Amino acid sequence: MLPLSILDLSIVTEGSSAREAIQNSRDLAQKVEKMGYNRFWMAEHHNMENIASSATSLLLGHIADATEKIRVGSGGIMLPNHSPLIIAEQFGTLATIYPNRVDLGLGRAPGTDQLTASALRPDRMQQTQHFPDLVQQLQRYLSKDNSDSKVRAFPGEGTEIPIWILGSSTDSAFLAAEMGLPYAFASHFAPQQLVMALQIYRERFKPSAQLDQPYFMPCVNAIVAESDQEASYLSTSMLQMFMGVVTGDRSPMKPPVDSMDGLWNEHTKYAVTKMLAYSFIGGAYKVRDEIDRFLEEVKADELMVSTYIYDHNLRIKSYKLLADLMSD
Repeated sequence: MLPLSILDLSIVTEGSSAREAIQNSRDLAQKVEKMGYNRFWMAEHHNMENIASSATSLLLGHIADATEKIRVGSGGIMLPNHSPLIIAEQFGTLATIYPNRVDLGLGRAPGTDQLTASALRPDRMQQTQHFPDLVQQLQRYLSKDNSDSKVRAFPGEGTEIPIWILGSSTDSAFLAAEMGLPYAFASHFAPQQLVMALQIYRERFKPSAQLDQPYFMPCVNAIVAESDQEASYLSTSMLQMFMGVVTGDRSPMKPPVDSMDGLWNEHTKYAVTKMLAYSFIGGAYKVRDEIDRFLEEVKADELMVSTYIYDHNLRIKSYKLLADLMSD
């Protein structure tokens, strides 16, 4: 069985709060752990009123505390926003409390708008240009070999937390291959360069102390329900959310609607449809067939899934249906 994992953003739905979104993330992690999911990752975002995952390392501790064995990690930490030493200490603390359960996925995008990015770190643009060096600094802080350094991470040193490179373009593929690190691709919202990035990563991969051969995990969207019709109806919440991304409307996730007609124009519909190219929506048979074809194309080592459904219980049900159909 191909390992299945989850990316969660603690999305605030219409009529709820950030507190409820965080509680739902914690409940979801507990439920999917019992379903056999491998990882539960959360992503760093800023200045987004209805995404509650800005303090990612804090939330991961909240999730790890509520679970027993599922791996928790960042999908990702936007490293140019931070000092590598601080991230080593934060994640080193997590790995000390929850040994052999923590992943550290790293990206270079800001996870926000440019004004907020400057507020996070005024020299962020310069830091972005040194992203490979920042990753190497972080690796050193987490390694046993840093014990002779004058700057050390406590807790953190010696934890050797698995580091992943995250990306949505070919730039990240070159870096993941050069550093010999596992590679997670954001095909759930940036599908255009998936195939090319994957080819670059596999062809150029250099074995490292962490990894001796390429390990690739794409992220996709999936909404599974009892019927194709129900899944299509539930997916309109996701469509409205991504329509907001395109138009700049960052409202809470809205309830599903019978039809998107009248809610978007052709230009917005095209942009959203293009972003969500790798979205698998339907009953079990339809989704299994589509995912099988996708996996045949990319030969993934693991599959990460995002599921945007307004109703928390139906979201849990979708993950259960997905786990069942992928284990058949």
